Amino acid sequence: MKLDMLFELQPKPQPWSKPHPYGQREAEQIVYYEALEQVKLADRMGFGTVWCVEHHFREGRSACPSNESVLAAMSQITENIRIGFGVSLMPPGFQHPARVAEKVATVDILSRGRVEWGTGRSTPMEQLAFHVPSDDRSRAMWKEAVEFVVEAWKNETVSWDTDLIKFPNRMQTPKPYQDPHPPCWLAAASETSARSAGLYGLGLLSFALFQPVAAMKATIDVYRKAQKEATEQLTGVKNDRVGVYTLVHCTDDLDEAADYGLWESVTWWYRHNAEFTLKWELPNLTQEEQDAVFPLLRPSIEGKIDVQKYTNEDMIIIGEPEQCLEKILRYAEAGVDQLLCYCQFGDLPHEKIMRNIELLGTKVVPELEKRGHRVDYSRLAG
Repeated sequence: MKLDMLFELQPKPQPWSKPHPYGQREAEQIVYYEALEQVKLADRMGFGTVWCVEHHFREGRSACPSNESVLAAMSQITENIRIGFGVSLMPPGFQHPARVAEKVATVDILSRGRVEWGTGRSTPMEQLAFHVPSDDRSRAMWKEAVEFVVEAWKNETVSWDTDLIKFPNRMQTPKPYQDPHPPCWLAAASETSARSAGLYGLGLLSFALFQPVAAMKATIDVYRKAQKEATEQLTGVKNDRVGVYTLVHCTDDLDEAADYGLWESVTWWYRHNAEFTLKWELPNLTQEEQDAVFPLLRPSIEGKIDVQKYTNEDMIIIGEPEQCLEKILRYAEAGVDQLLCYCQFGDLPHEKIMRNIELLGTKVVPELEKRGHRVDYSRLAG
């Protein structure tokens, strides 16, 4: 297993120190500058990939709508860490797939072939804003848009004429650094999407958070089974890796961490995320369906679960180095190749996040490497 970093660029929670819009501006600027410092340290500490989301209008949750810009900046201050789009929103209402091809290829060149290309469909909040269908029609849109990007990368020119995409014959430039192109992933919030990732030869991006490790493993098992049934490879690079994200905080002293608001930050993040998920990501599901996908979602909103339950069941990874290693190894046993560490959450001080990254890099990463839990990235180089 490799440890990765995941950034949503979440500004510190309100209330801010200044009136609108100055408080918002300051909080957003600070989280960007701190993220750059954090990824520089993660690169030195041996982390595998840094992932940045593409989210729009996520008030209080994410200030990262242009991940290609952030990733391009990160590529220039790092040397080894891979550069992950986590993800590109692919239905054409968000942006034409020709633009996706250009942006991802540009970052691949700037990083000298370090890009990992995650793809996804987004959530109803963003889909409605950009007039993208929020039902299963977006699955077909995602697939066709990915196909367009891959064709633009592989061929000298690309043209397209379907009901969804009409595009005259043009040379897509630049082409990616990696040959034939960066590895592709699919973000999956359901077993249906995990199965699609397996059938199409894509890496799987999933999560723990609102489900025990056993439930996460069930999704991974669906993905692995689908891989064996695959008859169609969607891209030119087969990717069989599983990446899972969760909150991660490694500390010298867990008692001290309580003094700087660790558990309050976990609680804030869970409540905020649960409310958003229920309102915008699962609005069309019945209560029974919601409970099947996220069994602890509604209890989290209602405040009926002690945050210790999340760490006791390894849905999040919090503790001193030995405790974190023990929990991380359980993820490896469940079939996770890359753990996307979400470290910048709640109201955690920047210096404590930096110490978290340092402890993971000096105490945990070497132990993972000793045990052989390591992804070989050299085989992906173009």
